[in-house]
Amino acid sequence: MQTGAESLRLDKFLFQTRFFKTRTLAVEVILAGKVRINGQRMRKASAPVHVGDGLTFAQGDAIRVIRVTGLPVRRGPASEAQTLYVDLDAPDVVPRG
Repeated sequence: MQTGAESLRLDKFLFQTRFFKTRTLAVEVILAGKVRINGQRMRKASAPVHVGDGLTFAQGDAIRVIRVTGLPVRRGPASEAQTLYVDLDAPDVVPRG
């Protein structure tokens, strides 16, 4: 879901798209310098996220690489959140046939 807003705070984006269980956890990762927007390291939770931005961040033991395709209005169900980004590091799925 895209709002009328052109950007959203980085911590809110990561929380509302369900990458982190709490907004506090998202802020901790950002302040630790473990999040990049378009290759630029971010250390401010208030950094703006725009549609089209590429985000790279640590999530547990994994490194996530995503492209933002929409901005959330709320923290909805996971199925809704997954429509707001494209996972650029997703493994290729080869259909069995």
